[in-house]
Amino acid sequence: MTRSDSRVAVYTGSFDPITLGHLNVIERSSKLVDKLIVGIGINSEKSHLFPPEERVELVTQATSQIGNVEVRAFSNLAVEFVRHCGARVMIRGVRPLTDLAGEFTMMMANRHLDPGIETVFLMADEEFAHVSSSLIKQITPLASDEMLARFVPRSIIPALRQRIRGKS
Repeated sequence: MTRSDSRVAVYTGSFDPITLGHLNVIERSSKLVDKLIVGIGINSEKSHLFPPEERVELVTQATSQIGNVEVRAFSNLAVEFVRHCGARVMIRGVRPLTDLAGEFTMMMANRHLDPGIETVFLMADEEFAHVSSSLIKQITPLASDEMLARFVPRSIIPALRQRIRGKS
């Protein structure tokens, strides 16, 4: 298969931290394409729990068993990043239906910015529909490791605990 024949998609997000909902979308997306690039957006105007390098490391750990996934950070527009990766498909994970309005607006803006990029929405499986990075940040100080493992990959729990402790 030549490079131009390969199917490459990009799944963008902040992944701060990565959740089982994100991982669910990554696993399912990776089965649809030859190569899935997880793009970790860097927004210096936003306050993040983990710095970009650590988010890349945590997502890389969590996806290490998926052979066709690559993790990269980016700080430009998502459509520019997708194009830079040689992809024409952007994956967006959607949780509750309330996410759809904002995602639809972003998809239309992206289409105006680069009509050659298609956006594909994947709903997280039902068991992850309520899981968000904000929820994780709230429950981490109170939840046991077993409880947290219902929401985030086990591999990131130590880093998550250390970062939350450092913020308090």
